[in-house]
Amino acid sequence: MMLWTVAKVLFFVSLVAVVSLGAAVLVDMGGALRIALAGWEFTLGPLQMVIAGLVLLLVTWGVLKVLGLLLATIRFLNGDETAISRYFDRNREKRGYQAVSDGLIALAAGEGRLALIKAQRAQKYLDQPELTTLLMAQAAEVIGDGQKATEAYKTLLANPDTRFVGIRGLMKQKLAEGDVFTALALAEKAFALKPRHAETQDILLKLQSESSDWTGARETLKAKQKGGSLPKDVYKRRDAVLALQQAKGVLDESAPIEAREAAIAANKMSPDLIPAAAMAARSYILAGDKKNATRVLKKAWEAQPHPDLAAAFAEIEPEEEALARLKRFGTLTASQPNHEETKLLLAELNISAESFPSARRALGDLATSHPTQRTLTIMAAIERGEGSDDSVVRGWLTRALTAPRGPQWCCDNCQAIHAQWAPICANCSGFDTLSWREPPEGAGASATGTEMLPLLVKTPEKPVVVKEEEPPIDLEAIVRRGEKGEWR
Repeated sequence: MMLWTVAKVLFFVSLVAVVSLGAAVLVDMGGALRIALAGWEFTLGPLQMVIAGLVLLLVTWGVLKVLGLLLATIRFLNGDETAISRYFDRNREKRGYQAVSDGLIALAAGEGRLALIKAQRAQKYLDQPELTTLLMAQAAEVIGDGQKATEAYKTLLANPDTRFVGIRGLMKQKLAEGDVFTALALAEKAFALKPRHAETQDILLKLQSESSDWTGARETLKAKQKGGSLPKDVYKRRDAVLALQQAKGVLDESAPIEAREAAIAANKMSPDLIPAAAMAARSYILAGDKKNATRVLKKAWEAQPHPDLAAAFAEIEPEEEALARLKRFGTLTASQPNHEETKLLLAELNISAESFPSARRALGDLATSHPTQRTLTIMAAIERGEGSDDSVVRGWLTRALTAPRGPQWCCDNCQAIHAQWAPICANCSGFDTLSWREPPEGAGASATGTEMLPLLVKTPEKPVVVKEEEPPIDLEAIVRRGEKGEWR
């Protein structure tokens, strides 16, 4: 700002210097202009000629304006009643559009108050409320005058051509105020007016998801895909996510038939969506269809092995013995024999069957190559089962207390960790951003807990996040439970 002021001062001084130098040059020039008219004689020097030329130019402009007014008056006297009004209206219109232009420039420069002044001036000169009111609303938003902006946007609602702009402006104001309920209603109206408007689609989809309106969200997503702003594969994945949440809602209402249909539909749309596969399998189990439950889980395991899939697979035969379970799980683990989750699962199953050497072989070198709370706890259980000294077992348990958590549901946008999968990140509100992977940083309690073999219990429990302030988990007690065979 200071540099700009200095630049303006220097420009003014330079202009004055140039004018003064020009005047001095003209004074010093020789010669004169002599004019004789009707007995009068005028002698003008160079400087006087320049001044006379400027005066003549100004007089000519004034004469033209007067002539224009006289012509308008003559037309008026001849019966053209709008001639004079048109003459003055042209000037008003010119001033009005100039004010609009100045207001837009002020908005682009972030000068909200100046833009508001120009908008008020334009409103005075122009009879185009859709233009001047919009400029006034945007200027009011820039300076933080919410009330004036709201009034302007409400004015725009009366005109069919500007109704969408008014609704959109009010919607954004309600979002900024945190009034999600009103913002959702406005977003639905804006979507009805312009269903292909990409920004409105995104806002409406986000608000519908946050309010658990999964049916409405699926309709919005379908419109988004029809509009060409969403690839077909992305649409199928996200529609499966919404269908899954819709199925959960049906389950909460104790309607298992509808829940089965919704869950199975979600799994068909996106077989690699782990929660959908687990829910679809449980739906088949409720219907007594173990064959289809096995098929769904095997297909999902091929895409990505996951503890939730193993838990659902265990529920197919909840009363089976440990050895029978180990044998049956072979059909699941055969598709991904070298995956880390497969090795951990087989180690846990062998521990449950009290086959500790087999558990060690199944675990391989994971305890040293990729130590996590789960792998180290399994190693401690193996050592205890093989009769190792307490000091060896405690050594593994001590390492487990400070080991990395292992894979969890992490948001790809903000890296927030979630105990369970959800369609929307609770931290950044990102849609379908959770993936099963290791978080960027390390130690702490696992999102699925460090309890051994959660998939082997008869009544599977949901994964639980253990907060930092909670007391540490008694890993030795966990190992003792495994040694006594309480997991079977």
